[in-house]
Amino acid sequence: MRAAASHFEADFAGSIEPNLMTAANGSFAHRRAQRALQRQLEYQQQKAQKVRGHEPQLISGMTQASAAVRAKLQQVRPLAGNARVLEVGSGAHGLIFYFGSPNAIGVDPLAHHYSSLFPRWQREATTIGACGEALPFPDHSFDVVLCDNVVDHAESPAKIVSEIVRVLAPSGVLYFTVNVHHPIYSLASGIHGIWQRFGVRYEVGPFADHTVHLTVPGARELFARQPLRIVKETTDLEVAKTRAHNTRARHAGDRLKRVFFKNAVYEVIAVRE
Repeated sequence: MRAAASHFEADFAGSIEPNLMTAANGSFAHRRAQRALQRQLEYQQQKAQKVRGHEPQLISGMTQASAAVRAKLQQVRPLAGNARVLEVGSGAHGLIFYFGSPNAIGVDPLAHHYSSLFPRWQREATTIGACGEALPFPDHSFDVVLCDNVVDHAESPAKIVSEIVRVLAPSGVLYFTVNVHHPIYSLASGIHGIWQRFGVRYEVGPFADHTVHLTVPGARELFARQPLRIVKETTDLEVAKTRAHNTRARHAGDRLKRVFFKNAVYEVIAVRE
């Protein structure tokens, strides 16, 4: 655990009161995002009990994941030792905690819950309770922004990307991932949303945990017209398909994955122009 926050982090620490969503409204999209947050919190509360006593193994995996992402970004642009780094959606086990920057900040709507559930690593970075659609920072505040498998749980993926670009400094580097799926899952997610909108309380877990199931074109559209130069774009569709075929089918959903791919990783590394 670090002895103290840097001056950079101290400028932002406590700048807003932790809460679930700062941009509250009564829209269905907002309510759906709130429900996804509630389910995520319940899941992490259960997980915190299960991982107690196994923290070193988790920390090792988190450290390796953060080092791998940092190495990818270093291939694009050398990162200064004091680089200002933000993770949008730092979550319970984000990249920011072992990214290796003294100026590290994580933003997550559930940040104040995670700080007590997972204290062993949450205190390795300053965390702020806020939503990605309304980041509480001035323009061009960060040299690096990370957003790892977050936006499809949120109210407005497009607004989050716009906010990321706003706070990223010119020539700053973005690392972004999101799961992408066959269009049939995007359709099913939409249908799930329709019946929820009309008061049907039945929930299908994956569609309740996510506000949208993005397709590859849908993920790409998030970056359209943004002042970014895409340096690297990858999608591991074949890995997702192979994984589905090699996994023992537990239910109809697993069998469906063997025909229509699900949970492929769409990864983007970009530079702010």
